Amino acid sequence: MTVMDTTRALPTVGTGFFGRIVAAVQAWNDARVTRNALAALSDRELDDIGLCRGDIERIAARG
Repeated sequence: MTVMDTTRALPTVGTGFFGRIVAAVQAWNDARVTRNALAALSDRELDDIGLCRGDIERIAARG
């Protein structure tokens, strides 16, 4: 069984230009981690959770 911890304490960086850049990098990294974790699953494991390989990019991009 695969377990993913999706809780992470986010630093307070404000809402200015720098804060938006940090938020964008964090969102990109979260999508990358999700994409890699789902891609590592077998087709059977993906089917067990109701997904197929074609769904991975859509799920990762959802953020």
